Amino acid sequence: MPLYDQYGKIVRTADLRREHAGPTVSGVRSILSEHPAQGLTPGRLGALLREAEQGDARSFLELAEEMEEKNLHYNAVLGTRKRQVAQLDIAVEDAGDGAEEKRDGDLVRDWLSGERLEDELVDVLDAVGKGFSVAEIMWDTGGRQWFPRRLEYRDPRWFEFDRTDGRTLMLRGDGGPAPLAPFKFIVHRFKAKSGLPVRGGFARMVAWFYLFSNYALKDWVQFIETYGQPTRIGRFPPNASDADKAVLLRALTNLGADAAAMIPESMTVELVQGGQGGRGAETAHAALLVYVDALISKAVLGQTLTTEAGDKGARSLGEVHDEVRADIERSDASALGQTLTRDLVRPLVALNHGERKRYPRIAIGRPETIDIARTADALAKLVPLGLRVPEDAVRSALGFDAPQEGDDVLGAAAPAGGRGEDSDDEPEEAEREEARAGARLLLRALGRAAEREPDPIAGLAREIDAASAAAQDGDIDRIRALVETAASMDEIAEGLLELWPALDAAALAERLGEALALAELMGRSDIADRN
Repeated sequence: MPLYDQYGKIVRTADLRREHAGPTVSGVRSILSEHPAQGLTPGRLGALLREAEQGDARSFLELAEEMEEKNLHYNAVLGTRKRQVAQLDIAVEDAGDGAEEKRDGDLVRDWLSGERLEDELVDVLDAVGKGFSVAEIMWDTGGRQWFPRRLEYRDPRWFEFDRTDGRTLMLRGDGGPAPLAPFKFIVHRFKAKSGLPVRGGFARMVAWFYLFSNYALKDWVQFIETYGQPTRIGRFPPNASDADKAVLLRALTNLGADAAAMIPESMTVELVQGGQGGRGAETAHAALLVYVDALISKAVLGQTLTTEAGDKGARSLGEVHDEVRADIERSDASALGQTLTRDLVRPLVALNHGERKRYPRIAIGRPETIDIARTADALAKLVPLGLRVPEDAVRSALGFDAPQEGDDVLGAAAPAGGRGEDSDDEPEEAEREEARAGARLLLRALGRAAEREPDPIAGLAREIDAASAAAQDGDIDRIRALVETAASMDEIAEGLLELWPALDAAALAERLGEALALAELMGRSDIADRN
C-alpha cells in the first residue's frame, strides 16, 4: 500500500536515502555570493525587490544575509527573537488516549530525548528574516526504525517559488526547478504580514532603512575624518606659475595624509581649526541612526525599551515591555510547533507505524507558572471566609509533593496549651474530649449558680464576669503601666513581647469559652420562652 505525505504525494522510500539539496561546485546551488549590498543604491534595491516578487529572489536573499552581517543592531534583535523561541521547552502531545496514540507519542519522545535541537531550531527560524527557511531531513535507516539523523540547513537561494502562485516552493537544479521530495524537507514560513511568503520576513521591511543607515554612517565617518583635521589654506604670489600652483596643491594634500610637505619659500600655508559650526551635521547623523535602530527594534521585537535605554528607559519599563513581548514569543513558538508537527512528526510516525488519521503534536513554550505570593495571599483571605479548597489542588498548583510517612515537614507551631503533633489522641477524639470537658465545667457552674439565683443563667453571667475581671486585673495593670511609661510604639511592642510569658492567657481563654457557651444558652433560653 503506497504511503502519502501531508500534501497527498506518494512517498518513495528510495528517495529518502539520498541527499537532494546539497551544494554543487559549478551548478546553480553554489555557495558563492554576488554581494549585492556592495554599492547598493535605491534603484538597485528597488530592482532586486521586484525580482524577488517575480520569482528570482537570489539577490534579495543574498542581501538579507549581508544585512544580518553588516548591521549589528538588526543582527542583535533578530537573533534575540530566534534564540528566545529556540530555547523553549519542547513537549509531545499524544493524538489521543489509546494505546496506538500513546505508542506514536513515545516514538517522537524517544527521538527527541536523544537530540538537542536548539541549533537546528535557530536555523529553521531563519525564516523570521527571509520569510521562509528549508532544512533537509537526513534519515538514518541503519536500524529497524526510521529516525532523522540530522536536520541539514539549506541555503534559501537554492530554492524558488512557483512563478504562477508565488507560494509553492521548488528546488533549483541544473535542469530547472523541481518539486520537493515528500518527507524530505522541513519548510518553515514566517508571516510578519499577510501576502507572498518571500515578502513575509523582516528583511524586506528593514531593507530600505538598512540602505538609509548605510548612507548616514558613511557620511558621518567622512564628516568625522574631515572635521578632525584643520582646514589647509595655501597662498601663492601673483606671479606664480601653474607648476608652482601644482606644487602647493600637492603640499596641501600631503599635509592631510602625511602631516609633512615641502613648498617654495615664496608660498605660505595656513592651518585653520574647525569651529563648532559643524556640530549640527554630527548630531543629525547620530539622530538618524538612532531613529532607524528604534524602528528596527519595533518591527522585530515589537518594542524598544529592552534594547535601547533612552531618556526614560528605566529598568521597570523595560521589564513591562519584555512581558508584552511574550505574545510574540507564543506566536512564533506556535507556528514553529505546527511546522515540526507537519514536516517532522508526521513523516517519523508514518514511516515507522504507518499512516494515521491523527498524529502527535509538537508543543513549544514555557511551562505555566503560578504566582505563589498572590496565591498564598488569596488563600489566607478566602479560606477563613468559607472557601473550601482541596489540599491536593493547592499542592499541585504550587508544585509541592504530598508529605510521606517519616518526612520532616514544615508546619505551624502548636498553640500554647494545645495539642502538639506528637499527641497520642486522634484529632477528632481529642476535640470531642475538649468539648465534653467544657460542657461539664459549664454544668457545674450552672449548678452553683442555681443554688443562689432564681435565674441560673443570669447568675452564671455574673459569675463569669467576676472571674474574668479577676483573671484580667493583674494583666491589665501591667499593660497600662507599660503604655504610660513607654516613649514610642516600638517600645510598647517590645514591652508586650517581654510581658507575654507572664500574662495568664490560658485563664483568659477559659473565661472567653465560658462566655461563648453562655451566649449560646441565653439564645436557646429566649427561643424556648417565646415558644
